[in-house]
Amino acid sequence: MDKKLKIYIGLLVLIVLGIFYVESVKPKEINWYPSYAAKHKIPYGTYVLHKEMPSLFPKSEVKDIYQNPYVYLKDDKNNGTYFFLDNKVNFDKDELNELLEFADRGNDVFIATNGIYLDTLQTKTSYLTTSAFEEKAYQKMSNPIFGEKEYHFDRDFSKLYFSEVDTVNTTILGELVIRNENDSIISKKPNFIKVKHGEGNFYLHTFPQAFTNYNMLLDNNYEYVANVLSYLNNQYENEVGTGSNSSSTILWDTYYKTGKSRIVSPMHYILSTQSLKWAYYIGLIGVLFFIIFKGKRNQRLIPVIRPLKNQTLAFTRTIANMYYEKSDHKNIAEHKINYFLEYIRIKYRLSTLKIDERFYKNLANRSGNSEEKVVALFKKIQQIQSKSSINEEDLVALSKAIEDFKAYKKE
Repeated sequence: MDKKLKIYIGLLVLIVLGIFYVESVKPKEINWYPSYAAKHKIPYGTYVLHKEMPSLFPKSEVKDIYQNPYVYLKDDKNNGTYFFLDNKVNFDKDELNELLEFADRGNDVFIATNGIYLDTLQTKTSYLTTSAFEEKAYQKMSNPIFGEKEYHFDRDFSKLYFSEVDTVNTTILGELVIRNENDSIISKKPNFIKVKHGEGNFYLHTFPQAFTNYNMLLDNNYEYVANVLSYLNNQYENEVGTGSNSSSTILWDTYYKTGKSRIVSPMHYILSTQSLKWAYYIGLIGVLFFIIFKGKRNQRLIPVIRPLKNQTLAFTRTIANMYYEKSDHKNIAEHKINYFLEYIRIKYRLSTLKIDERFYKNLANRSGNSEEKVVALFKKIQQIQSKSSINEEDLVALSKAIEDFKAYKKE
């Protein structure tokens, strides 16, 4: 081995050691993944809340449930308050029936999520949009016993509220308050309700971020969480109505969690463990050394350089198939609507921030379509945006309406 080669090897070793050092001392990036798992200390985990549950419910046992509700509630001896907290909770028909029976015999069900469909309870959610240039969202309890204090969450989130409720059996417990840049209230919508079912209750909340580590440690927002959960303790049942007497056990759901523990592949397990990850990287570097020095001793093949293929169409088909196979029609519709609005902004130089009669008239004049056709198209778009889920027929109808609009040629 000549001197020159030794110098190269030494430089390579120094570079590798430098990379290891930099990787070991650099601060970790903040992980904003919406986990909602009790073991996670990341901003959107629920480690703080889970740890504080015994102090919030000193007379209750907090029990982690690793099964789905259908399996766990088959035993009708399991009673208490079933606590669901996740980004999205979608029960199948059998699970929902078990939860309804669970509440019917005097238990409570608490669900905090950004998306849920409970037609049986006659509730409907919608997304709140305003025309304010700068808006701030606040959470507020409705009961005067909590005062008029509002709690602010300083990160953007989906402003979901209950647009339809069963007024006979439903009590509004909390509200989403939107203020403009002048700190004036421009909208106030219910986002925390109690729905009586049989001898028990369903507590539904549309802002699960309130219960995460980040929000619990932000200013005094923990007070808001304590106020919300006080209803599960029946502390204020005299002010808001009768409550059940089955809150002796808090059944903390760990099954419906976006960040629940699961091993999807051996490689995922290796890369998720610090020691195994570095062992894997060192092995790859060793293989790289072998290839470099082995290649010095053998004649190298003349590489065949092929032109790069245009994979845009294949990529688009792959993504489309993924959405189609998941039957995520709502997500596809949202993308189509966003692309259509971008198309209007680019081709017709029209702002889509405010959709009103003037916008319809300008768009009709510039595109050549009739104003009635433009109005009908945007009504269809608004209907789809207001739904939490749509079927294939709705998606096809939207796509056809947009294509008909684009296909019209102004003479």
